[in-house]
Amino acid sequence: MSATSQTTRSNKHLALAESPKTNSTQTTLNLNNFPLGDNEVQALVEALMTNSTLTTLNLEDNSIGDNGGQALAETLKTNSTLTTLNMRSNLIGDNGGEALAEALKTNSTLTTLNLQSNFIRENGSVALAEALKTNSTLTTLNLSNNLIGGNGAQALSEALKTNTALTTLNLWRNSIGVNGGVALAESLKTNSTLTTLNLEHNLIRNKGVLALAEAIKTNSTLTTLNLQNNAIGDYGGKALAEALKTNSTLSTLDLWNNAIGDNGGEALAEALKINSTLTTLNMRSNLIGDNGGEALAEALKTNSTLTTLNLNNNLIGGNGAQALSEALKTNSTLTTLNLGNNSIGDNEGEALAEALKTNSTLTTLNLEDNSIGDNGGQALAETLKTNSTLTNLNLNNNSIRDNGVQALAEALKTNSTLSTLDLWGNSIEDNGAQALAEALKTNSTLTTLDLQETMIGDDGAIALAEALKANSTLSTLDLRGNSIGDNGAQALAGALKTNSTLTSLNLQKNMIGDDGVQALAKALKTNSTLTTLNLRRNSIGDNGGEALAEALKTNSTLATLNLSRNSIRYKGVLAFCETSKSNSTLVTVDLLDNLIQREIALTVSEAYKTNSILTTLNLESRSIGENEGQALAEVLKTNSTLTTLNLGNNSIGDNGAQALAEALKTNSTLTTLNLKDNSIGDNGVQALAEALKTNSALTTLNLWGNSIGDNGGVALAEALKTNSALTTLNLWSNSIGDNGGVALAEALKTNSTLTTLNLRSNSIGDDGGEALAEALKTNSTLTTLDLRSNLIWYKGLLGFCETSKTNSTLVTVDFQGNLFWPEIALTLSEAYRTSSILTTLDLRNKLIEDDGAQALSKALENNSTLTTIYIMSNSIGSMGGQALAEALKANTTLTNLYLQNNSIGGNGALALSDALKRNSVLTTLDLQNNLIEDDGAQALAEALKINSSLTTLDLWRNSIGSIGAQALAEALKTNTTLINLYLQNNSIGDNGALALSEALKTNSTLSTLDLWGNSIGDNGAQALAEALKFNSTLTTLDLQKNMIGDGGAKALFETLKTNSTLTTLDLWHNVIRNSGALALSESIMTNLCDQFVHNDRVLSNLDGKLVFNTSVQEHP
Repeated sequence: MSATSQTTRSNKHLALAESPKTNSTQTTLNLNNFPLGDNEVQALVEALMTNSTLTTLNLEDNSIGDNGGQALAETLKTNSTLTTLNMRSNLIGDNGGEALAEALKTNSTLTTLNLQSNFIRENGSVALAEALKTNSTLTTLNLSNNLIGGNGAQALSEALKTNTALTTLNLWRNSIGVNGGVALAESLKTNSTLTTLNLEHNLIRNKGVLALAEAIKTNSTLTTLNLQNNAIGDYGGKALAEALKTNSTLSTLDLWNNAIGDNGGEALAEALKINSTLTTLNMRSNLIGDNGGEALAEALKTNSTLTTLNLNNNLIGGNGAQALSEALKTNSTLTTLNLGNNSIGDNEGEALAEALKTNSTLTTLNLEDNSIGDNGGQALAETLKTNSTLTNLNLNNNSIRDNGVQALAEALKTNSTLSTLDLWGNSIEDNGAQALAEALKTNSTLTTLDLQETMIGDDGAIALAEALKANSTLSTLDLRGNSIGDNGAQALAGALKTNSTLTSLNLQKNMIGDDGVQALAKALKTNSTLTTLNLRRNSIGDNGGEALAEALKTNSTLATLNLSRNSIRYKGVLAFCETSKSNSTLVTVDLLDNLIQREIALTVSEAYKTNSILTTLNLESRSIGENEGQALAEVLKTNSTLTTLNLGNNSIGDNGAQALAEALKTNSTLTTLNLKDNSIGDNGVQALAEALKTNSALTTLNLWGNSIGDNGGVALAEALKTNSALTTLNLWSNSIGDNGGVALAEALKTNSTLTTLNLRSNSIGDDGGEALAEALKTNSTLTTLDLRSNLIWYKGLLGFCETSKTNSTLVTVDFQGNLFWPEIALTLSEAYRTSSILTTLDLRNKLIEDDGAQALSKALENNSTLTTIYIMSNSIGSMGGQALAEALKANTTLTNLYLQNNSIGGNGALALSDALKRNSVLTTLDLQNNLIEDDGAQALAEALKINSSLTTLDLWRNSIGSIGAQALAEALKTNTTLINLYLQNNSIGDNGALALSEALKTNSTLSTLDLWGNSIGDNGAQALAEALKFNSTLTTLDLQKNMIGDGGAKALFETLKTNSTLTTLDLWHNVIRNSGALALSESIMTNLCDQFVHNDRVLSNLDGKLVFNTSVQEHP
């Protein structure tokens, strides 16, 4: 970079930073994503020393480290005007956190401090907690995504007992665990100021939520509590429900994704009958079925405060939805109801529509991903003609066809309140689009219309375009994934010339070529409102690209243009390069996956020298060599906006890397550099390492698949000792051995910013492994370390076992594919007893046998963080199975246990069954190929009658016969949580299929049933077909490799004419012949569920007849 250009850019940064020095009126300074490093912050600090007007300072998304944090902290000690400081997404660690904490002890004006997504750990949080004991002005503190851990949370809890100013505390994603949850709960008993507490994604579990529930009973200030993703289950739901009966302040409770079932739902419903303050309840992605839905509906009849209820992605069927509809007729407070991703059909759609005729408060109704069909659509349309409150209606993926759409369009002509209508994934086609277009000509309220993947072609697009000429309210139109060609695009272009309201048009994944795009380009020359145009995945070539580029020279409103995955070549890209020199509004243009040639890199480089808007350049897999790499390096010396450069899968070599390294020494904006697979060797990486010693902006460096070896590893390690910006370093597959590993380990002892280090597929052995383990005893920032497929043996793994006992920051360490012995499982298990961070343990194919399983079980009894264990193919027998079962009785965190390909047998299965009766957190149990036989299946079935957490059970190849299947079927009649049951390659026969069929008639939760290879004949298939007439939840039925003939096939295909939920039916490798195939054809013609059949695996049967693999799927 020339001295002049470098000075110009630095001066620009300094000028803004120093502006508070002289400006005497400025109250807000926004330096978001500027980017600023520690050096620029020093100038800002000088300005703040004298400024007496600035109240808000936004430094979000920069590269400010501990030095910058310490400098700002020093200023806060004397500054008397600043009230809001936002330092989200910087590089501040414990040192910076401690300095800011010290400042808070004397500062008397700051009210809001945002430190989200930095690198503050236990020490920093403890210091901040200490400051809160005396600070009397700070009201909002955001420490989310910092990993303060249990100790940090406990320190903050102590502070809350005496602090009287803080009203909002955000600790989202901090691994505070059970102990942190309990401590915070204790503080809530005495704290009288906190109104908002966010503990999302912290694994506080049952014990933590029980403590919080107890605290809420007496706390009188908390109004918002977020407990998303905390695995609290029914037990936690019941505890909170009990608290809500007496609590009189909480208005918002978020329980998204907590494995709460009907029992928890019923308890919360009972609480709502008494509670008079809760206005928002989020129960999305739980396991609530009809019983829970009915209970909540009953509560809504008397509750007079709840305004928002989110039940998306639960297991509510007809009864639950009908009950909720009935409740809406009398409820007068609910404004938002989300029932998406449940099992709601036509009847329930009609019931909800009926309710809306009298309900006068609901403004938002979400019914996405259900099966309300035309009847439900028509009923809702009729309601819209008279309803005057609903503003948002989401009907995406609901099997609505012509009749339903025509009815909705007719309703829009008179409705005067609806502003958002989502019809994504329905079969609207051209007729439906024409009807909607006609409605848009007179409708004056709709602002957003989503018609993604609705089978609209040119005729439909032409009709919509005509409507846009007259419509004056629609601002967002989404037409992605349709069949619109040039004619449709030309019509839409014509509309854009006069339309003055549309701001976003999405035409992704259509069939638009150059002619259509040239028309759109011409429209952009005069259009002054469109800001976003998405043309991804069309058939646009150079002519279209050139036309758009020309239009952008004069257009002054378009900010985002997506042209990825088209066929634009040299000329088109060249035109955009030319445009980028003068256009001052376009922020994002995406040309990824076009047919750009190697030579274009030089032209793009030239354009980026002067462009002052674009931030991302993607040149992956463009055959770029040394010359082009050097040209791009020149760009980085003068460009001041580029933050991301992707050069993956090219051939820049050492010379290109050296040129880029030279540029990085002065560049202060690039944060992400991808140099994957570029033939870079020692010389290139040594140059990059030298640059990292002074560069303060780059946070992510990807060197995967080069040849840097030990010398390169040593050089990078040396750089990491002083670099204070890099957070992610990917060295996968680089021939790094022990010397490189030892050097990197030494660097980790002092480095305080790196959070992710990928050393997968190198040649690191025990020496390197031991060194890295030793380093992690003191390192407090690394959270992810990937050592898969190296040469680490016993000593290296033993070192990590020791480290895991004390390290409190490492969340993921992966050793898969190393060479350690079975005995190491014993030591690793011992380490996991005390580890409070790691969540996943992968010991597949390690021959740990019963001894290892027993050691692991002991660890599970005390461990409170592990959620997933893989111990497949380990020769674990019944004793190991029994030990694991014993652990599951006490463990409250494990959600996934994979035991496939062991030999636990019937006794092991019996023990696990007993554990499942008590365990309330396990959701996935994989027992593939374990020889459990009928006895084991019967025991598991007995457990399923009681267990309320298991959603997936895999019993593939276990020698289960009809007796075991009958027992499982009996359990399915009452179980309300199991979603996936895999019985592949057993021997259940027709009798087992008959029993399962009977269960399917009443079961309302199972969505996947795998019966591959079970000797099921026509009788079994006919029984299953009969069940499908009643069942409304099963979406996948796998009957491959059975003995089903024409009789069974005909029965199944007859059912498909009326069944509206099954999306996948696999009959590959049965004995279906001509008459069965004929029945199949007939069912396709009459099936009303928008499904189609493709039989791409046609195999010869023994007698020369054809056997079909039949997969019924939704239209793409």
